[in-house]
Amino acid sequence: MKIWIGRWIMGVSIIHTLFAIAVFKDVLASIVSRGVFNTVGADPLTGVVVWFVLFGIVLFVCGMATSALERATGGHLPKSLGWGLLGLVIVGVVLMPASGFWLAIPPTIAILARKRQPALAAA
Repeated sequence: MKIWIGRWIMGVSIIHTLFAIAVFKDVLASIVSRGVFNTVGADPLTGVVVWFVLFGIVLFVCGMATSALERATGGHLPKSLGWGLLGLVIVGVVLMPASGFWLAIPPTIAILARKRQPALAAA
């Protein structure tokens, strides 16, 4: 079975983070120029940008874990991962149709469409 889902998720997270850097460079530069620590405060735009960047990092970590799980199981991922991704995609697409949430559809479908891993025989 082809191992690609974790790498796909990591790729989406890289695109997500690069997009944040390109689009929100002024806000990110402001955070750095103010010394990073405690720079969000009550500014909603700064808060949104920070969460946008942090989501990209968390998505990358999830992609690494998914990739490791794929390798360890020969590509058999738990259906719960697919259902969780589907829920995230649906909420994301409904709230923000003009977003990158669409990029999570291929791995979501792949996880849910894969056959279950046969139970291992007890030794």
